[in-house]
Amino acid sequence: MAEKKLSVTMTKSKIGRLKSHQACLKGLGLRKIRQTVEVIDTPENRGMINKVSYMLNVEEV
Repeated sequence: MAEKKLSVTMTKSKIGRLKSHQACLKGLGLRKIRQTVEVIDTPENRGMINKVSYMLNVEEV
């Protein structure tokens, strides 16, 4: 069975955000605004996405 993937795009700057929120973006592999990455749909990744959801757009692939 293939793993589910999520397409995650950063829509807002990480400047001035909490260090833990910046760490979540780094953990997801996001560095620039409008950068899109595909991540595997795991509870760990979902937790990071939920924490910084106000600065992301998420779509199922």
